[in-house]
Amino acid sequence: MQLLAPTEEMMWEKTPSPNHITMSDQEINDKYEKGEQRILTEMNREKLPAFIDALKKPGYMDIQPFYQRRKRWDQGKKSRLIESFLSNIPVPPIILYERDFNVYEVMDGQQRITALEEFYDNHLKLKGLELWPELNGRTYKELPAKIKAGIDRRSISTIVLITESTSSPEDALFLKQLAFARINTGGVELSRQEIRNCSFYGQFNQLLLELAANPIFTAAWNIPIHDDEELQENNLYKKMEDAELVLRFFALRNTDKFSRGMQGFLDLYMMKSLSFSDEDIEFLKNIFLQTINLAHQIYGENLFKPFDPQSDTWTNEARKAYYDAVMVGFSRHLADVDILLKRKPRVIEKTKILFREDKSKLFTGGGKTKADIQNGISLFDDMLSQVIAE
Repeated sequence: MQLLAPTEEMMWEKTPSPNHITMSDQEINDKYEKGEQRILTEMNREKLPAFIDALKKPGYMDIQPFYQRRKRWDQGKKSRLIESFLSNIPVPPIILYERDFNVYEVMDGQQRITALEEFYDNHLKLKGLELWPELNGRTYKELPAKIKAGIDRRSISTIVLITESTSSPEDALFLKQLAFARINTGGVELSRQEIRNCSFYGQFNQLLLELAANPIFTAAWNIPIHDDEELQENNLYKKMEDAELVLRFFALRNTDKFSRGMQGFLDLYMMKSLSFSDEDIEFLKNIFLQTINLAHQIYGENLFKPFDPQSDTWTNEARKAYYDAVMVGFSRHLADVDILLKRKPRVIEKTKILFREDKSKLFTGGGKTKADIQNGISLFDDMLSQVIAE
């Protein structure tokens, strides 16, 4: 039996309005005149000191340190931004989203804002300057008077996304997500989870990041949480795919609602997660922790690693499709923890049989469709049910 949070049981009653595939020219013109699927913008320029002072106003701007990618600018890159302002080299605008009247969140430019804050707070020692190497090692307050005055005269541009005109709040959220995905002044493509992290952030998003740091989870996926340098180079962590794996677990507990392909379905679940209450968040957290603890007690160091019938050994790397089946499968049998632990050898034995009989490779990534995903989870779920019933 699948346990669902209170809001989960009702959140599928309303689904986003489908995109029109076939429309007449008149219908298309009418849609355009209504302003549907259109974002209004305004452009501003502000002197750097005034911009930094405005950031200090409570509730004015939400920078969200986890907002985009986790990798941060180093001291050299921050310093070169300051040098660009000093030399009047064009700097890309900051892009903001007006969440409420005069309340903004940063869609693009968090690193630039952070660098400017550190500079004006005298926490940034300039380093690696190419045009002004004589300023290396100095903070803002240590700069010559005319240099400080020159920087203070520079302005930063902002583009503010004011509002959307859409047919429903859900369409508005998807439009906001699409806007963020296409705004990429940094030149590096964002992962889907980084985009979700911006577009649908909230309590549930923070829960994903928290659970992605679970020691059982990180060990299973070889995420080196105790080595910061290695962690920053780990692809799962760097692209937030670890958080996406946690999201997959929660979303695929609702496979009967699966639509839009895997990435689209994860988008949909994240969008609906914005309605989760504190009670829902606590419920989901407990479900994840109970499930991964049970799975780890059964499989130990082989958690999420497929069994290879040819070599008669467990493989060295975890696989997403198998992870989905294990986590969702065990989450349906949390009431039978004692039985499953008592019959651990039988669970392991029957797991090996699943891989020997898995002709369609549902557990090793071969299944991509809704039917494949449902069948993979069902195979594992049925196996557990058989063990419990023996």
